[in-house]
Amino acid sequence: MTQNQSEQAIADHSLERYLGNTIREIRQNHGLTIAEVAEQVGISRGMLSKIENAQTATSLETLSKLAGALGVSLSTLFRNYNIPEGGAQLVKNGNGMEVVRRGTRLGHTYHLLAYDQGPTKVFEPFLITMNDASEVFPTFEHPGTEFIYMLEGKLEYRHGQYTYLLEPGDSLTFRGDVPHGPEQLVELPIRFLTVILYPSPLEE
Repeated sequence: MTQNQSEQAIADHSLERYLGNTIREIRQNHGLTIAEVAEQVGISRGMLSKIENAQTATSLETLSKLAGALGVSLSTLFRNYNIPEGGAQLVKNGNGMEVVRRGTRLGHTYHLLAYDQGPTKVFEPFLITMNDASEVFPTFEHPGTEFIYMLEGKLEYRHGQYTYLLEPGDSLTFRGDVPHGPEQLVELPIRFLTVILYPSPLEE
């Protein structure tokens, strides 16, 4: 047997095991016995038992009849097969990693809400809190695009030659390579989300 044939055999068995488990789970959830389902489909109880235990392959026609006997569509039997595992990162409320940036000593708190992104940094989302009406504000410049969404308080924010009054519900999107940062803290406390989207290496 070649490597491709071996891999195909493993995949086929994986599908049979998945279908068997799915059919058994739906049957049991509906309170149906093997005998009841087998009779409706027109196969023996032993054959249905083998299907559920991945001991035999079956035709699409039989699978279609099984789906009908179970009260589901044929596509439902395959719905969760071969779904990618994914890699979502959950950061619970209050568990963002506090980081030091310019302005941290001025009563500005930065919580990074996603991290460990691999060798190439794609984006950085921050929850920023300001509770000290300092007269000195940091100015930032960085590659990529930045998005701000205001949650609480009022803030005048400078981007280049222009300033913008941000209130709860307002958003601001701008180029990160133009000097930007808080201009005036109008109403404390201030909280806003900011997401920095970095260019890919091909775009630089």
